Order: sequence, then C-alpha cells, then structure tokens
Amino acid sequence: MATRRNVLVMGVAAASALALAACGATADKNEGGSSNDGKPVSGLRIMVPNTPGGGYDTTARTAAKVMEDAKIATGVQVFNLPGAGGTVGLQRTVNEKGNGKLAMQMGLGVVGASYTSKSAATLTQTTPLAKLIEEAGAIVVPKDSPYKTINDLVAAWKANPKGIAVGGGSSPGGPDHLLPMQLAKTVGIDPRQVNFVSYDGGGELLPAVLGGKVAFGASGFGEFLDQVEAGQIRVLAVTSEAPIEALKDVPTLKSSGIDLVFTNWRGIVAPPGISDADKKVWIDVLTKMHESEEWKAELKKRGWTDAFVTGDEFGTFLTEQDKAVADVLKQLGLA
Repeated sequence: MATRRNVLVMGVAAASALALAACGATADKNEGGSSNDGKPVSGLRIMVPNTPGGGYDTTARTAAKVMEDAKIATGVQVFNLPGAGGTVGLQRTVNEKGNGKLAMQMGLGVVGASYTSKSAATLTQTTPLAKLIEEAGAIVVPKDSPYKTINDLVAAWKANPKGIAVGGGSSPGGPDHLLPMQLAKTVGIDPRQVNFVSYDGGGELLPAVLGGKVAFGASGFGEFLDQVEAGQIRVLAVTSEAPIEALKDVPTLKSSGIDLVFTNWRGIVAPPGISDADKKVWIDVLTKMHESEEWKAELKKRGWTDAFVTGDEFGTFLTEQDKAVADVLKQLGLA
C-alpha cells in the first residue's frame, strides 16, 4: 500500500459496429487526407470501454468535438463497449491488431481491471498514444445526506465501516476503488473492512448516489459538476493538493486534516501492430488538439489538469503505473 502522505497519479449494439478496418488512419485523398496535407483526418474511431456518462465517455466525446471544431479531424466516431471494468474493450482493442483507425479511451480503471478481472489482454500489448489529463477525485453525497462535512462522514464510517457503503465508477483496482481504500487507510480504517460497491462507470454510479443506494460516492469530480450546479449532489471534499477552481468552496482532504492527495489520469491507446504512419497520424491529431484554444477552454471549463505526453514517454508512464497498481492490489489480496 502506498504511504499515508502520497501523491498517486492515477485516476486505473456498439460491439457490432466495430468492424476491422483495412486501411490506416492516413486516409487517402478521397477520404479527407492525412495529418500532413493540411486537411482534416477522416475515419478515426474512439472506443469508450464503459457506459455513457462517465469520465472516459466525457473525455473521449470532448476530444472528438474539439477535433471537429478545430478542423483537425472530421467524422470522428465515439462509441461505447462496456463490460468487466473496461477489459471487454481492452480485449477488443488487442484483437484489432493493425487497425490504425481505432483508439481506446482509458485510464487507471483499465489498468486495475486488467488484474482484478484476470484479463488475458493487457495494456502492455497496446500501442501508447497519449496521456491527456489528470483529474482530482471527489467524495460526494446526495443533497439530503446526513453528512454535512467530510469529517462527519469519516466519523460515521470509522464507527461502522461495513455498514457505510461507498460506490465507485470502476471495478476493484480502478481509481474509484483505490481512492476509498487509501482514504480508509489514512483515517485508520482497515481497507479490508470497506463495503465497496462497484459500478461500470460514472454513468451508473450517479443514480446510485442520487438514489441512496450507497452512503457516498468516490470518483472524479468532473463527473458530478452538472448535478452539483443543480443542487442534487454535495461534494464533501476533493483530493487535490490545492482547491479546485470549479469547486472553489469545497475543501481538500488535506485542509480537512486528512493527509491524502489522489489524482486520476486518462489517456488513449491504439491496437498493437499499427503502422508507424498510423501512429504518427494519431499523435499528430492529438497534439494539434492539445494545442488548440478549444481544448484549453475545455480544460478550464471541466477543471481538468493538462498532463499531455505522447508515444514512448506515455508508454514509460503506463509501465510505471502498471507496476504501482499491481503492488497495491497484491497488498489488498486482489492480484
């Protein structure tokens, strides 16, 4: 398990539409051109390996919209292929060897699920393209919750760890699982006593929190902004080092006396065996997206932290994250 004072940079009908593409992302002139001829790239597809409405889904659809608005790419298709914490999508990505048109939105949730789901497919088999963002976590409750502060919640949780259910939008090993486990350890609760309820993405977690199926939720804060603004959800604390501009009145765990910082991340990978040309097209497109004013506006709007790295540098990061997650899960008896 990581030390108490730590900064964890982690985040861990559509199926039939996924046809093998014979051509690469360097489309010919009739398809809109490559990233090098000044024309928007066409035919790119981004798979989201969990349900609509969650963090991966929001990130992928935001990226696709920016590509379109900034005329970097045209006709970008985003589709969902949920299941097993993201490993159904991971397996399909690995199976699509050589498909230079396809990429998968992913993050820590898929890293952890590849271990806890005993996935035959691994992220080390994919082609790393880019890490896009980092995002702090949030501890949230419905508007009518009896817990008004994070310390109110922690006191009740310590008194009855098994009776206070926490929901997360990832499978064991993902960020929404590791966050409450680390929070429990930090406040003196045995993580093995935590009553964690797993949901397949933020799209499933949100109604569980709103409906009182869990006492509180742990996930990326960006997934709750609309409901916070609508007064349906209250954020008790965020897990960043400093307060978040989008939630200015919400304390951090640290400012509440809880010595924990936790940061999730999200990136994009491609199938194995794609050509160098296709890899370059993807990285060029993502780099142009990252440099656009439209993307910078989305980062500010959603409170995302820019964490852009590409290619081999992202691959090194993935390897480090894979080992870190494996070590944590082994200590919890989950890997």
